[in-house]
Amino acid sequence: MTVIVHENAEELASATADRLAAALASAQAARGTASAVLTGGRTGNAVLAALRSATLDWSSLDIYWGDERFLPAGDPERNETQAREALLDHVPVSPARVHPMAPSDGEFGDDPDAAAEAYAVLLHDVASFDVCLLGVGEEGHTASVFPHSPAVAETARAVVAVRDCPKPPPTRVSLTLPTIRRAERVWLMTAGAAKAEAVAAALGGADEAELPAAGARGRQETLWLVDKAAAGEY
Repeated sequence: MTVIVHENAEELASATADRLAAALASAQAARGTASAVLTGGRTGNAVLAALRSATLDWSSLDIYWGDERFLPAGDPERNETQAREALLDHVPVSPARVHPMAPSDGEFGDDPDAAAEAYAVLLHDVASFDVCLLGVGEEGHTASVFPHSPAVAETARAVVAVRDCPKPPPTRVSLTLPTIRRAERVWLMTAGAAKAEAVAAALGGADEAELPAAGARGRQETLWLVDKAAAGEY
């Protein structure tokens, strides 16, 4: 596990975008293709916006999501909607290689369990992801895996429906920690003093049931990318 501290949130987003572009370009050079798992939130979307100018083979990039708010298609609170506005609508990505989680008005209707199962089927033949981007909540959640929730204890399913989230919207779909750990690189990004306690606890070896971000690890690399405020108690 490596911790990289940036001066502020803006520098964090810019530097992470450069780091992500380099990692994906390296994967494309090695295999002709690359894959990334996206996250939402202010920092995640700032990274995506900064990635617009990257030199990548956008047509050879697979895009997945770590979690999604189970809302209608196009809802401004959906991570997919925000990612399209920040990045995907501005680059020549192949639509067939963009893999969003189903919305609540999609083919599975208002059934998050069916949406989760469909995404698990989609991921069945995906051996790993090159980079999985994650945010970290004030209480230590990552993706939509919250402390002491059924999702944090899940070991069999790759993707789960999450109900009664402690922050709105209450219903979501999320990768589980074992699926996140299939990524070659897991990058946890967060900024602000409100995250400092969670960052310090995770880096101090907190139990993942109490602080799920502590259980997010990559096969090759686990990076904590934070600003000075978020690193204030580390």
